[in-house]
Amino acid sequence: MRSVDQLNPKEYIIVKGAKVNNLKNVDVSIPRNSFVVITGVSGSGKSSLAFDTLFAEGQRMYVESLSSYARQFLGRMEKPEVEYIRGVCPAIAVEQKVSTKNPRSTVGTTTEIYDYLKLLFARVGKTYSPISGQEVSKSSVTDIVNYIYSFDEGTRFIVSCPLTIPEGREPAVALNLLLQQGFTRVISEATTVYIEELVENIEKGEKVDLDTLEMLIDRNAVKKSDEENQFRVADSIQTALFEGHGECRIEIIQKGKDKIDRTFSDKFEADGITFEEPSVNLFSFNNPYGACKRCEGFGKVLGIDPDLVIPDKSLSIVDDAIMPWRTETMKKWIKPLTDNAHENGFPIFRAYAELSDDEKDILWNGKGKFKGINAFFKHLESKTHKIQYRVMLSRYRGRTICPECHGSRLRKDASYIKINGKSIIDIVLMPISESSVFFNEIDLTEHEHKIADRLLAEIKNRLQYMNKVGLGYLTLNRLTSTLSGGEYQRIKLATSLGSALVGSMYILDEPSIGLHPRDTQNLIVVLKELQRLGNTVIVVEHEEEVMKAADEIIDIGPDAGSYGGTLQFQGTIQEAIDHPDISHTTRYLSGKSFIPTPEKRREWSEYIEVIGAKENNLKNVDVKFPLGVVTCVTGVSGSGKSTLVKRCLTPALNRALGNHTDEKAKIDRIDGNISSITKVEFVDQNPIGKSSRSNPVTYVKAYDPIRELFSKLPLSVNRGYKPAFFSFNVDGGRCEACQGEGTTKIEMQFMADIFLPCESCGGKRFKNEILEAKYNDKSISDILDLSVDEAVDFFKGQKKIIQRLQPLLDVGLGYVRLGQSSNTLSGGEAQRVKLASFLAKGTLKESERVLFVFDEPTTGLHFHDIDKLMKAINALIEKGHSAVIIEHNVEVIKTADWVIDIGPEGGKDGGNIVFEGTPDELAQFKEGFTGGYVKSVIN
Repeated sequence: MRSVDQLNPKEYIIVKGAKVNNLKNVDVSIPRNSFVVITGVSGSGKSSLAFDTLFAEGQRMYVESLSSYARQFLGRMEKPEVEYIRGVCPAIAVEQKVSTKNPRSTVGTTTEIYDYLKLLFARVGKTYSPISGQEVSKSSVTDIVNYIYSFDEGTRFIVSCPLTIPEGREPAVALNLLLQQGFTRVISEATTVYIEELVENIEKGEKVDLDTLEMLIDRNAVKKSDEENQFRVADSIQTALFEGHGECRIEIIQKGKDKIDRTFSDKFEADGITFEEPSVNLFSFNNPYGACKRCEGFGKVLGIDPDLVIPDKSLSIVDDAIMPWRTETMKKWIKPLTDNAHENGFPIFRAYAELSDDEKDILWNGKGKFKGINAFFKHLESKTHKIQYRVMLSRYRGRTICPECHGSRLRKDASYIKINGKSIIDIVLMPISESSVFFNEIDLTEHEHKIADRLLAEIKNRLQYMNKVGLGYLTLNRLTSTLSGGEYQRIKLATSLGSALVGSMYILDEPSIGLHPRDTQNLIVVLKELQRLGNTVIVVEHEEEVMKAADEIIDIGPDAGSYGGTLQFQGTIQEAIDHPDISHTTRYLSGKSFIPTPEKRREWSEYIEVIGAKENNLKNVDVKFPLGVVTCVTGVSGSGKSTLVKRCLTPALNRALGNHTDEKAKIDRIDGNISSITKVEFVDQNPIGKSSRSNPVTYVKAYDPIRELFSKLPLSVNRGYKPAFFSFNVDGGRCEACQGEGTTKIEMQFMADIFLPCESCGGKRFKNEILEAKYNDKSISDILDLSVDEAVDFFKGQKKIIQRLQPLLDVGLGYVRLGQSSNTLSGGEAQRVKLASFLAKGTLKESERVLFVFDEPTTGLHFHDIDKLMKAINALIEKGHSAVIIEHNVEVIKTADWVIDIGPEGGKDGGNIVFEGTPDELAQFKEGFTGGYVKSVIN
């Protein structure tokens, strides 16, 4: 390891004496423009070094360069606790938290691709009439002059325009006004007539068809060398367009040839429709001008949900597929269809799922005497003064795709503007992999290329990086809030690459999360590209493939929490393998330590079966989920794993068990041993509490016996302190200045808010008199600062407290502080806290049989901790529960009892069941991408 004192800050980023969180006076040097992986067991201090030290200093130095208004807060912005940091670059942190819940934020807007698309379509998009399909265009004076001067020298021409008599005005009066304006002649049935003669004829009582008259503006000849004449022609055309209300007629007279008549218009219209001219705002769903009027740019409306009206699509009309018409009173609505089915040719005995689009249209919109489902709901809406109809309507309402814009969010006429046959709506609804091909093959004219080349370069570049980070299956219209943490991080990474910054320090938090091993190599290529541009790339990571690709590995350890925080190893992957006894990481990399493969897989007979899953890219699949075992659902990124488990299995099973849920599963039905399950627990990575006061000790209910213990201390009894006095959630003993948070928020208008220790209590959360009550020389604030490991030692003999804290140890969270705010926990840590709460004695009743669903529980876990996690999950199985795990980590897959592999590819090429069986059978399976990786780790 290098001594940091003699290094050049121009060549290295140097950290001397880092003491942030659990770091123990760490000295570390990172070569500039290198690719470095910081690893170590969970809670060892990796993030403290990467984010709380390096990034915090980079951010502080950036703010220091801002205005004096910004700098007035810097006195209170604490520097990282280090001796010094030298050579630090401008820092960019790419974390996993999906930082926006904005319902208008999409993949396209987050990556800035949509901004370039709007400009492209506004500048080179062509409008086509939806009636005739012809291109809509308008003519300028220059266009018309160019048309005239395209003919030979001396060619004669006439400029005219339609004559319109204002409503209510006498024709003779209107014609006399034209005379006063200087016009002398009109064209009537291809003959030139003087206006004075026409007025005399009208006054004599002769009939004149005024609708056929045209005003003669000019008669002239093409004189290409006469500039004065060109100005006269342009002036005449301008007059014709003004007097003709946007219309101008040019008649070309050539010797020995037929006359050529052509009408020009400066209106943007075709087929009797006036179209909006392309503009940036027309393509913006965040702007009232461009947003769909029905859904206001959200893409969804509150309407009648077809999935609630027809919940079981395997039923036919005769079998009461239509839920609201199952009662005797409402059956009269379906009677006209069943009675006249023979005449209409409607298959009343065929399952709804098998009906054609035309047959479904009859069912919804009616035909003949049958009014249809939509008419039924309109009838209910007209009767909403009666409560039973209001209740019935509410039962079938839900957030549905907007029928007007079909989820595209834009007004309908935005789809009339196309480039190479595709509208902006077509592009945002197609997978990024397809849109990338479209832009690479785009065919534009030379003039259009001059306008669009810069825009196209930006669009192609960003789409290319999105593909490289394994997100080609997403659409640009996908909501940002629906992305996983890993997907969101890779989107931010692709955006950073598209921005092409140089000389920066990129700090990434486990970018491989959510990636199948096959896709990890593509991610490594992207990270190397970021480094090649001239950036220092620092990745907090546990994935072995990423470590192998790094220039250097920095290993923090040896263990978690207070037992970690020291630099164990720094060097290349080969040096780590050559020194296996240095740390947990080197032992696993060298193969000296490994997660064992189970000697025997559990057998199963009961199962839950999802039949006809069609959500997102799932292709009408049937799949069995065994009960009483650990089932792993895997497949490449975007293959449909999360869709199957989170959007099909979980909501459908919840509904079958009678639990209310807003989510609806697009499946035919759910079958199997449903009665064997009492409830479904979806253990996701969302924060464990909405309040910043929420923390692990309260979540696992260990704080109640701790408060009880403190309330029985002699000092507490004398002063009358009840258990509530030791709570930071209610008035009494907590510090009222920060309301028990320990920190106060300073709102920064120009950047993220800053949280600083409360000045009143010094971050201790409680009033001074409450802190005087001590158990074994520790106050309640000291207890909250203990790690779980330390607390288990400290409370030896207190059975109630130990029973609640032990599960946190079992899931590898011994390093977490009891009072650590929930919003500082990573997604993986939050998930494991939830798992610990179920492991705690008394949380689940003996009679309960729960199906646990885990979404990538290895997030943030080192090899050493995955072993602990699987032991904890298996402990639930031994109690009679079941587990379904969405996971890519091959160490988890090999320890499962059953594997469901979805794919073979992502997006539209996925959504099929590739394999169902044990991990051992999968290792021998030649098709798909997962088997080979599992085979390499089964021992």
